[in-house]
Amino acid sequence: KQWYQRRVRGPGYIAFWRNMFNILDILSILPFYVSLVTDLVNGDDVEEAHDQHRSYVVLRVCRIFRVIRVFKFIRHSQDLILIIKVVGHAKKELGLLVLLLFIFSVSFGSLMYYIEHATNPQFNSIMQGCWWAIVTITTIGYGDVVPQTWLGKIVGSFVLTLGIVFLALPMTIIVGKFSNVYEKEKDRE
Repeated sequence: KQWYQRRVRGPGYIAFWRNMFNILDILSILPFYVSLVTDLVNGDDVEEAHDQHRSYVVLRVCRIFRVIRVFKFIRHSQDLILIIKVVGHAKKELGLLVLLLFIFSVSFGSLMYYIEHATNPQFNSIMQGCWWAIVTITTIGYGDVVPQTWLGKIVGSFVLTLGIVFLALPMTIIVGKFSNVYEKEKDRE
């Protein structure tokens, strides 16, 4: 009741409803109260309750908004704000990184599919080749899809080496941006 009086009827209620985090808070707790009310209304009728629970699927999806509430804590951490500023200053470089990852994964994934698909059942589609290329370029290397032919192994070695260079070059730019933003923030204080 106090929350209602303070937020809905009290002074500054328009500002309250304009804040996206407050709306997300309400959407995240709404499914709990709706399911509580439907359980009270239905009582012991299990089948009817099950049918109504299916109709509230949209409200259940709103529970995902609970995770978004974590982002409210970002504004209280200067380090996280600094990282967000660095990412904001490095948008072009990060965009280029994602674009190059896409181009390389499609190119080398397709190439690997055409090299390996006849002898290796793991490469059963170009998308599987793209998965292999992404995992190899980013140097994760799950090992779930591996080349078996000698030409595939040579291409794989080249892609792995390219991936190391691919990840190292933008990192130097991002670290430079981080240093610049950090120095600006230090001078501001």
